[in-house]
Amino acid sequence: MKTTLLIMAAGLGSRYGGNKQIDRIGPNGEILMEYSIHDAIEAGFDKVVFVIRKSMDETFREMIGNKIAKKVEVHYAYQEYDTLPDGFVPPAERKKPYGTVHAVVCAKSLIQEPFAVINADDYYGKSAFVSMAASLKRLREAENRASMVAYYLKNTISKNGHVTRGICSKDENGHLVKVVETYSILPFPDGTIRDIHNDPNGIILDPDALVSMNLWGFSPSFFQAGEKYLSDFLKDDSLDPLKKECLLPALVDHLMHTAGLQVEVLSTDAVWFGVTYKEDKDYVTAELKKLHDSGAYPPAL
Repeated sequence: MKTTLLIMAAGLGSRYGGNKQIDRIGPNGEILMEYSIHDAIEAGFDKVVFVIRKSMDETFREMIGNKIAKKVEVHYAYQEYDTLPDGFVPPAERKKPYGTVHAVVCAKSLIQEPFAVINADDYYGKSAFVSMAASLKRLREAENRASMVAYYLKNTISKNGHVTRGICSKDENGHLVKVVETYSILPFPDGTIRDIHNDPNGIILDPDALVSMNLWGFSPSFFQAGEKYLSDFLKDDSLDPLKKECLLPALVDHLMHTAGLQVEVLSTDAVWFGVTYKEDKDYVTAELKKLHDSGAYPPAL
């Protein structure tokens, strides 16, 4: 049975100002997702599914897809409005994708085995993929189970603007009990981290809170649940039709409380970093160079 990695790379990167998924950020011109793929292959993954937009297809294959296909089995899914469930037609003014649940559902015909999900524009760290690969083996023999790698909030913020994070709570058995999607998290000059979504003065958050960075492990049955949830979400008229997004942490939280989904929170000493804003790029490039210089990665991936 394959060990599959699904990479969500169809986002517009509006806050970044361009296609950050294929920006050359590494010290030798590496694309950020190349590090995740490298780490995943070393951890035992042997199949990669890219979720992209059709307009990116040729460029994406030239820059990364064809190179990766020499190392692992590669497939492509396309996150477009014509793949929305029940023939849903978005408002004419809508430009952005409908979020990470839609991205995952787009790959349902390509995956029949437990799989991991990641963002294309995040660096997750080697040990995160080792933990996830082991978890996927356990998911092959489990019903209504999932897993996630959690990171500390303080290690996932940007000094260049606000970020969205799924803040998590777990029980004494290491299982996820709650995910609260928190949309406007910002570091303040006094050293605190605050949520400014509904209050300009901010609600102070625990810097050691566990957060989801969309490194999930799911069974194939997740596709059916995700498609139904997305369909209901699209029909919800209470949300802004031009901006609303259907996000994985919210779906996971819903399934935990309505369908008894049990989610294992995986421990890792991995360090996360990513690019939300253009100003984040220099920092990430410097951190990647340190990893190359330390021998964690070869001179060129």
